[in-house]
Amino acid sequence: MTEQVSLQASSGSDAIRHAISRYAQAWVAGDRQTMVTCYHDDFTLHYFGSNPLAGVHRGKAASLAILAEVTRRTNRKLAGIVDTMVGTERGGLLVREIFNPDGNPVEVERLLIYSVRDRLLSHCWVYDQQQALIDGILASAELTTTR
Repeated sequence: MTEQVSLQASSGSDAIRHAISRYAQAWVAGDRQTMVTCYHDDFTLHYFGSNPLAGVHRGKAASLAILAEVTRRTNRKLAGIVDTMVGTERGGLLVREIFNPDGNPVEVERLLIYSVRDRLLSHCWVYDQQQALIDGILASAELTTTR
């Protein structure tokens, strides 16, 4: 029984490692087309905070629309991937991004936790080191674009 559990954990970890590595490599390369193919059709984005984009966004199209809006409002760029994490149920990327919505760049550290289904990213939970800062940037960008 223990060997069977160990084999199941190993195969789960392998699928997670594959999905996380493929996504991270595409992100570093700026290969948005490959990044999009890393998401499951039923992908769900859990975006935390007290900002206009926070919430649970279900479906690949809805999630990609929110991610595109975050990029539009923040002018964000990947500064680097600090670390990757792989477990038996979840994987993660610890990343640094530069947000530059108004010509004053700020580097933020973010933890992205993923679940994987069918070797594709199925869920993502976004944790920001400086949540209040992110909330402020996203809220002020909304005000700027609606004037």
